[in-house]
Amino acid sequence: MIQPKRLFLACLFFALQLPGGDGLAAPAEASGNIIRVGKSRQIQTIADASRQAKSGDIVEIDAGDYFADVASWSQENLTIRAVNGRARLIAGGANIEGKGIWIVRGGDILVDGIDFIDAKVPDGNGAGIRFEQGRLVVRNCIFRGNEDGILTAFGPMVLEIENSEFDNNGTVDGRSHGIYVGNIKQLKVSGSYFHHAHGGHLLKSRAAENHIYGNRLTDEIGGHASYELEFPNGGLNYVIGNIIEQGSETQNSTIVAVGLEGYSHPRNELYLINNTIADDRPSNGIFLNVRNGIQKVKAVNNILIGSGNALTGTTKALSDGTRAGWGGFMHAAKSLAVMANNLKEGKEGPPPATDNGEFANNLHADWDQFVLAARYDYRLKPASTLRGKIVPAGSANGIDLTQRLQYVHPRSAVRLPDGPRLPGAMQNSAN
Repeated sequence: MIQPKRLFLACLFFALQLPGGDGLAAPAEASGNIIRVGKSRQIQTIADASRQAKSGDIVEIDAGDYFADVASWSQENLTIRAVNGRARLIAGGANIEGKGIWIVRGGDILVDGIDFIDAKVPDGNGAGIRFEQGRLVVRNCIFRGNEDGILTAFGPMVLEIENSEFDNNGTVDGRSHGIYVGNIKQLKVSGSYFHHAHGGHLLKSRAAENHIYGNRLTDEIGGHASYELEFPNGGLNYVIGNIIEQGSETQNSTIVAVGLEGYSHPRNELYLINNTIADDRPSNGIFLNVRNGIQKVKAVNNILIGSGNALTGTTKALSDGTRAGWGGFMHAAKSLAVMANNLKEGKEGPPPATDNGEFANNLHADWDQFVLAARYDYRLKPASTLRGKIVPAGSANGIDLTQRLQYVHPRSAVRLPDGPRLPGAMQNSAN
């Protein structure tokens, strides 16, 4: 007979092997005793449930508000989920070990349907969840008004985030972020919505491997994010099918950044495929900034929107000594030189000028190509000149780079079994 723990681990292992850029883990759930928490239950607080739960249990939290009810979880093979609606955990000034609302330091833990609200601690790194050990799957959760939505330690850990929302996290001093992932083994994020940061980045990850598929990272009006997406220490980065928007009140000109704090991983590569990247900064925005030393960059089928024209950052980003043509890829200029092999209004731009860079069908678009870009609806209009401009994305490191997920608002994604038909992130164009 297969033991529950082994079955759970097998499911998670299979999920990590799914081909293509879908990013969705196969459902995995503990199978043990059910511990029920709620105002009318024998166990009325989440803190008590965390002390009583054993490895293999399922903790079900009744819908409702739980004030200053903080907890630490160190079990293995554990499911914690809200039932009959959302469970809202409101910090109310409380924290566990000076770290946040929850600490997770077990293994193979699934958290589903729970809101983490207003975590603040004296050192300014109060997290909705402080993840310190093991494997954690966060599904259908909301992180709102925390100093860090999720903050991780470092080590051989895996964090997967699915269909979740990160709203008004971060701090004005920029030290805290919507998600701040340390040097862990792997991060996977899919179908999730990041927006309106107080400060810091929408998503910052030092993980050795990052899979960012089918999300919406839009700082929007009133947001004050610095970068929308940063991999400060490089790593293997797959960024496929995302909507990424820099708000007009940003603290920084860069939208996506790689390696700006130095490369600490043996492999440092970026695959930027079928993203829609919008620059709402009035001027001088930078779509992509990459530090010298990256080993490979591949950008295919991206749509760039915006009026930035700054030419800052390195012009020799690749480790083998790239020619100046690479520098043009990194900047949000209006001209065709913004990306190697650019297309604008159906006209082909110059070929790429690098040995380790691969650039194809990256398109600069005006706002009028979209249904309502001012409201973040980046579906292409029927008359858009970008329709039909799609090329195969290929593969890398045994991973199919074809877009397989499309973001659906407010926090989910749909599969694209036949792949993309259009450039950019949105495949359901307006008819």
